[in-house]
Amino acid sequence: MSVHNEAKVGEIAKTVLMPGDPLRAKYIAENFLEDYKLVNQVRGIYAYTGKYKGKEVTVMASGMGMPSIGIYCYELYSFYNVENIIRIGSCGAYSPDLNLLDVLLVENAYAESSFASSMTEEECHYINSSQYINEIIENTASETNQKIVKGNIHSSDVFYAADSNKTISRLPKEYNLLAVEMESFALFYIAKYLGKKAACLLTVSDSFCKPEELTAEQRQKSMNGMIKLALDSVLKL
Repeated sequence: MSVHNEAKVGEIAKTVLMPGDPLRAKYIAENFLEDYKLVNQVRGIYAYTGKYKGKEVTVMASGMGMPSIGIYCYELYSFYNVENIIRIGSCGAYSPDLNLLDVLLVENAYAESSFASSMTEEECHYINSSQYINEIIENTASETNQKIVKGNIHSSDVFYAADSNKTISRLPKEYNLLAVEMESFALFYIAKYLGKKAACLLTVSDSFCKPEELTAEQRQKSMNGMIKLALDSVLKL
């Protein structure tokens, strides 16, 4: 099916959770899923399919950046009949109102990237997530007393900007971008292009407004609230 994915058709569920880190995918499978099976490990991009409260779900890493998630989500949608992808990742806060470990439900993603024009020759830099999935996540959060923040994010092409303050200052103010990460725009764009559904939950791991950040181990393992919210939402898809 793909040089990037050794899973057979039928081994990947209709709904996929996508952390960036392969070890986070492994952690989720080992701690939240039953009867899970490793179905892909090409290039170290682990994918596990198992059951959460009786519902089949796949957890697959995306790697870092829009080109990486772009490959994997395109193939999941196109080759493996996946209908829904929920990215679960970390972000850096642009807003002082966000604190470490706050969970952000992404409504729209903005990117300066040429990703859309490179793929389809469309000049698109701002795109929405699936309202259908977002409503399910909101309702699930309410039912389980999980606090979430809704808002827009910046999908960046780089992690180490030469001058982060200049980057932030040039972003469109009208979009009220609360945080930054590196993948959601590509996921949302491909989902829309292929007529599929995509959403994103992010946990705040560091801040551009406050001198605080999570360690690498905390980034991997201290996001259980977000993970459980995503999995409980999958039950309704």
